[in-house]
Amino acid sequence: MKDSQNEFMQHELRLPELTVRGMLLGAILTIIFTASNVYLGLKVGLTFSSAIPAAVISMAVLKMAKDANILENNMVQTQASAAGTLSAIIFIIPGMLMIGYWQGFEFWQTLVVSACGGCLGVLFTIPLRRAMVVHSDLAYPEGVAAAEILKVGSHTKEDGKSDSGLKEILAGSAVAGIIAFLTNGLQVLGGSLSAWFHVGRGMTQLPLGYSTALVGAGYLIGIASGLAMLVGIGIAWAGFVPYFTMTEALPDGMTLQKFAGAVYQQKVRLIGAGAMGVAAIWTLITLARPVIDGVKESIAGARADDAERGLHRMDIDMTMKSIALVFGVTVIGLLAIFYVFVSPENIPPSQKLIFTIVGVGVAVLMGFFVAAACAYMAGLVGTSSSPISGIGILGIIVASLVMYSLCASFGIFDMPGGEKFATATAIFTTSIILAIACISNDNMQDLKTGWLVGATPWRQQVALLIGCVVGALVIAPVLNLLYEAYGFPGAMPREGMDPAQALSAPQAVLMTTIAQGIFSSKLAWEYIYIGIGVGIVLVLIDLFLKRTTRNLCLPPLAVGMGIYLPPVIQTPLVVGAILGYFLNRHLRKTGGAEAEATGLRRGTLFASGLIVGESIVGVLLAGLIVLSVSNGGDENPLAMVGSDFADTAEMLGLIVFLAILALFSKVVLSGKKSS
Repeated sequence: MKDSQNEFMQHELRLPELTVRGMLLGAILTIIFTASNVYLGLKVGLTFSSAIPAAVISMAVLKMAKDANILENNMVQTQASAAGTLSAIIFIIPGMLMIGYWQGFEFWQTLVVSACGGCLGVLFTIPLRRAMVVHSDLAYPEGVAAAEILKVGSHTKEDGKSDSGLKEILAGSAVAGIIAFLTNGLQVLGGSLSAWFHVGRGMTQLPLGYSTALVGAGYLIGIASGLAMLVGIGIAWAGFVPYFTMTEALPDGMTLQKFAGAVYQQKVRLIGAGAMGVAAIWTLITLARPVIDGVKESIAGARADDAERGLHRMDIDMTMKSIALVFGVTVIGLLAIFYVFVSPENIPPSQKLIFTIVGVGVAVLMGFFVAAACAYMAGLVGTSSSPISGIGILGIIVASLVMYSLCASFGIFDMPGGEKFATATAIFTTSIILAIACISNDNMQDLKTGWLVGATPWRQQVALLIGCVVGALVIAPVLNLLYEAYGFPGAMPREGMDPAQALSAPQAVLMTTIAQGIFSSKLAWEYIYIGIGVGIVLVLIDLFLKRTTRNLCLPPLAVGMGIYLPPVIQTPLVVGAILGYFLNRHLRKTGGAEAEATGLRRGTLFASGLIVGESIVGVLLAGLIVLSVSNGGDENPLAMVGSDFADTAEMLGLIVFLAILALFSKVVLSGKKSS
């Protein structure tokens, strides 16, 4: 990978990079992908990474220009990638309507929180670039995949013929795209398999997700992170879920299977959030030195001329003056909008000012810490699999505790609607934190892509800032449109609407419930405390393994994610990581280092194609669903079968999934022949 990256370091400034046409194309893609992500996030609680589809579309559009190049295409995907992550603010902001504080989405408040929070996320990750991208072996699966796509596209254009890697990428894209269409469009293939079985008086499940994109991402993240997530799955589903279902009484009218699912959602995920919190803090501690060194280098760079320092353009971030200017503008914007947010309340101006300063202060301070944690998580397992909602849970807990203290000291709870106001301020504060976390999660993938293709970091950072502003302009109108059309649980805009048609907004419901639980003193803190204990044990085990063995480790953050994330998302990641380990090991033993390197490249390209194909089909289906529903149609407009076909689709999906693993193995092992 380093040899390939060094090849692209030779690009110089004579190549157009941050161009007007590129920014216009990036803005259009940002608007489209943001709207699609907002709908899918509210419907199923998941968003897709838009970086790779944006890279592919950019190459297809800009190839009509003679002077288009890999760096310009990289800037387009950098800007448009903000759409896939900034839209994750929908995981919390609908809570304003659910508690009845807003009657509709406030355009300016939603816009400023999204834009300013996103810009802070970009700024907070700038000092991390050298530590996590240049001097780190973190996988960054989407970043690597996007770089491979851009490189192959560049080679094809420059050579006038197909590059040797294009075949693997196109094959992976075609396979994943067809399967995604059959699964999510026609629905003739199942997306997962869940085998439920009894454990004593309790119950648990053995799940398997069929996502080909996640198999590709698992191949890229490597065996250490994959096995750590497997340990987390085991802790959750072989430990806590059967234990709680055996030791607690089954609620009336609930099946044991549904009870196990409820236990996981209401208890085990809180344990996972606690473990992730400890692991995130430990990650920050371990990164403290390289981050401080990065800050020092940035400060030193602001005091010297680039020519005097002799820095290559690929090592130049935004200047400290530019960072300070953007930081000042965003903080002022947040202070102003927070004051506007609390202004309708009948409390003294001095108290409104304190709420404003404390709310923004907590958001910015915590945002700085979660930026580093999210950047690390994205490098570990990828943007699409990074548990942003877990960060949101930690954020809502901290914000609620702070606002609880303030409201109690000011006597807010004695006022009519005091608890609602306290809950709203906690949600608003968490919205800022989540906007910071979302972009931090994405930014490092883009910088990894840029590092691999020879981009200029400060130009990418400017492109990301533009993407944050453009994406923020879209979020509020789309949210209002969807709210008026469907409503949310507990928040219906008109009488007589069918609650069954409401968008579920699962993360927003969860975080709002947590905030309300804190203010009503009904939050189950004991499970968070258990998670903290688990996190401490995981950190100690990881330290022990690193000190007593040469190659073994157990990344505690990956284990925490294994406990927190739904298993159907994680199992294909684990399968991809384990498959890659054994394939590369076989190549190394039978063909030597050269065969292993060839197989690794083929596997990386094919895995990148799997991510590309599923991502693009996801975008197209999202647009089709939105178009269908907006015209009064069905939310599954292409479905060819009904619910009675579910068992057959599940088995067909398993057969196809196994066939994909066999095909993946054949692609990687073909590197042995060519060596």
